Amino acid sequence: MIDAGDLRAGSTVERGGELLQCLDFAHIKMGRGSAIVRAKFKNLNTGAVTEETFRPEEKFSRARIERAQAQYLYRDGDTHVMMDTATYDQVPLGDELLGDALRWLKENDSLYLLSHEGRVIGVELPITVDLEVTYTEPGFKGDTATGGTKPATLETGVSVDVPLFVNQGERIRVDTRTGRYMERVT
Repeated sequence: MIDAGDLRAGSTVERGGELLQCLDFAHIKMGRGSAIVRAKFKNLNTGAVTEETFRPEEKFSRARIERAQAQYLYRDGDTHVMMDTATYDQVPLGDELLGDALRWLKENDSLYLLSHEGRVIGVELPITVDLEVTYTEPGFKGDTATGGTKPATLETGVSVDVPLFVNQGERIRVDTRTGRYMERVT
């Protein structure tokens, strides 16, 4: 069991036979009254997002989520095929299940498949990915790291802001949680 006051973004709980993932939460202390917890949940069965308010001492059943290391193989229309690296089973996943992870995935990338009671409910990406810059405006002599930023398109098609000294064809490291440039990769 988990208290509502212990919820964090990414926590997965069961309530009323539904599997809910916490997207956002706020612990709010009123002036004279008791504290409340306001949480935003995504129903992993239906995809519906709801926002609810609880007392901090309310309890939820913690869902048992299994992680299996996998490799992204290829895209086939709206389906993305992953391979469990332990069993070599191929698992097809839809765009809606991968969600934001599609921005960072390229063939042969490693990731984790998240499953509940034998059903894949999502993926977990590494914290950082190394991607090639396919297009950006050229840098000029004198551009430094302390200056501004410019947009750069990466090999997966996503655009991120990079420092002025980053050039087309270079590999950079990006944080998958925030979508921000971290460093150049040599």
